[in-house]
Amino acid sequence: MDPHDFDELLFGGPASAGDDSPALSADRAVVPVLDPKNPQHYLSRELSFLAFNERVLAQARDASLPLLERLRFLTISCTNLDEFFEIRVAGLSQQIHYNLTKRGSDGRTPAETLAAVGEQAHRFVAEQYRVLNEELMPAMERQGLAVRKRGEWTPAQARWIVEFFEREVLPVLTPLGLDPAHPFPRILNKSLNFILQLEGKDAFGRATDLAVVQAPRLLPRLIEFPPEIATCQHEFTLLSSVIHAHVGQLFPGMKVKECWQFRVTRNGDLFVDEEEVDDLLHALKGELSRRNYGDAVRLEVVAYCPAEIYEFLLEQFGLTKEALYLVNGPVNLNRLSALYDLVRRPDLKYPAFLPGTPKELPPGADLFEALRKGDVLLHHPFQSFTPVVEFVRQAAQDPQVLAIKQTLYRTGNNSPLVDSLLDAARSGKEVTAVVELRARFDEAANIELATRLQEVGAKVVYGIVGYKTHAKMTLVVRREGTLLRRYVHLGTGNYHTGTARAYTDFSLLSANEKLGQDVHNLFTQLTGLGRVSKLQSLLQAPFTLHKSLVALIEQETQEARAGRRSRIIVKMNSLTEPKIIQALYRASQAGVPVDLIVRGLCCLRPGIPGLSENIRVRSIVGRFLEHHRVSYFYARGQELVYLSSADWMDRNFFRRVEIAFPVDDPKVKSAVIAQSLELYVEDNAQSWSLQSDGVYRRDHADPGGRGKSAQQTLLARLSERWS
Repeated sequence: MDPHDFDELLFGGPASAGDDSPALSADRAVVPVLDPKNPQHYLSRELSFLAFNERVLAQARDASLPLLERLRFLTISCTNLDEFFEIRVAGLSQQIHYNLTKRGSDGRTPAETLAAVGEQAHRFVAEQYRVLNEELMPAMERQGLAVRKRGEWTPAQARWIVEFFEREVLPVLTPLGLDPAHPFPRILNKSLNFILQLEGKDAFGRATDLAVVQAPRLLPRLIEFPPEIATCQHEFTLLSSVIHAHVGQLFPGMKVKECWQFRVTRNGDLFVDEEEVDDLLHALKGELSRRNYGDAVRLEVVAYCPAEIYEFLLEQFGLTKEALYLVNGPVNLNRLSALYDLVRRPDLKYPAFLPGTPKELPPGADLFEALRKGDVLLHHPFQSFTPVVEFVRQAAQDPQVLAIKQTLYRTGNNSPLVDSLLDAARSGKEVTAVVELRARFDEAANIELATRLQEVGAKVVYGIVGYKTHAKMTLVVRREGTLLRRYVHLGTGNYHTGTARAYTDFSLLSANEKLGQDVHNLFTQLTGLGRVSKLQSLLQAPFTLHKSLVALIEQETQEARAGRRSRIIVKMNSLTEPKIIQALYRASQAGVPVDLIVRGLCCLRPGIPGLSENIRVRSIVGRFLEHHRVSYFYARGQELVYLSSADWMDRNFFRRVEIAFPVDDPKVKSAVIAQSLELYVEDNAQSWSLQSDGVYRRDHADPGGRGKSAQQTLLARLSERWS
């Protein structure tokens, strides 16, 4: 793309039109200026999430995508919804329970929000099962893939299932009859269960008519038929079908009249009063076991379950009928995600690619020598995460390295980064790890990680009481002659080699003295005590990040009011913080062109005359999860660019330790603008535009034009090989 074309795209006019401001147009004068604080000008955070999940589900409906990728998007929409109920719906339910009526920024009370969520979520779940049954299953059948129901087994398959059930399943099932001596059992969060209606008497003469069977989590939910009895290339059945077909063996001498599978979703948030505990690690250990038995928030039951049964279940879980979801299929669609790995059909998946490596880092390069020559930018997953792993590995093995400090939020299992930290500590280097124990749903893994590091002598701290440490940074201190030099890695994503292959993120490797000093000061703050150090380059939450961003937005606002060129482009995952939104509204009212690339939650309403007509909001949903956070401000031609670990949300600004780091190197800055802003502003293949009413509309290429996909373009430009 010609640079002048991009300039026109950014500023709405040619590069020479610096004094031509939309704020001074004749049309603007007749538009009433609206109040940026009016609740009607905000979208619901919860409904915005459901809208995002609908965009994920739309990928499952897209026949142009590989079939197994479509199935994967369906299952992702299920896990997204599960977490939404575990955290957000559970939170709303608690507020209602305690009679809290404080309205959100959109003006709704918790009860009003929960009612709107329920209405939209029920429609969404119905669409999930329609997509599975009417679109994906028939398409899979045409490709030689099938998941068979009980009535679809051949005689040979039915005989094999009998043997499988008796050998692998029956020994680990425990029937639970319901009577005064056997009350309704505790049901594990999101587990597979069956409620049965029985007829007859048992050996003790009891005539119990209801029983519950819980499926152990260790049993595989998908069972593949052996090739000799399969009727197509890949043929499976579900554990739920196997248990349903033979559950009668658990009740000898009695008749199972009917069997219905169900699943309950519980509050998954943990509560630990950090001010009152002496040891956060041990307190969290104690709380983790309770997560599986929190308050129920949703009940899923197969659609043919009669009213008297699901009403009985609702009563047991203390739920109203609004929390009931009758589903036309298995109660946990996410279990189908195993098909992606079980079915080895490259033709039904995205083409494989080999991540690229910047020319500044040839194979076997001495990273410290390379960084002394200049900063290195990595754009994952299009470029490899290996240099980051190698940075820590070389630091661990280099006898000149004295200390390594790193924040760890999510690392995954068998992390090579953690292995290097362990090696460094064993060799006597000063190793400091700030382990965020409260990374949601990774608490158990992080407790284990902290324990392993402590056992080899690393200094492990858990950050600051009341603030999650979400910043992604590594500091290496190396002796070079008579000097100590600092090297840093700063990132927008986690130190997780798995997500680095699936999430779009930036990594910056640098020997910049100011960055090194700032990162040193931050680690000192996280591990010790004292007042906040003034940072030279970094913006830090909860201290300077929010007010600095508001000031940068205000600067563009003042420039537009003065008739000078102005521009804001921001890429993030979520935008919910009211004061930031109000600042963006004021910028739009002044005539600042604002492009917001927001993958998920967005509470701002774009395109409202007199308020936000100069703001465009788009969401990119594609092969990779959009994850990097980038902020661009024209700043009188300075073009300030910041990369960050923080979304524009209350929690990131005020309840977390976050950083935003400037991109000062002209070459690196140009790459960031080109790769994460220019391409995404142009995208019309995987993008959705937010309308002022909260509805997202799929973008399309102009008639006769070619679709432009940012992710595919980056694969072609940056990856080593893309087939």
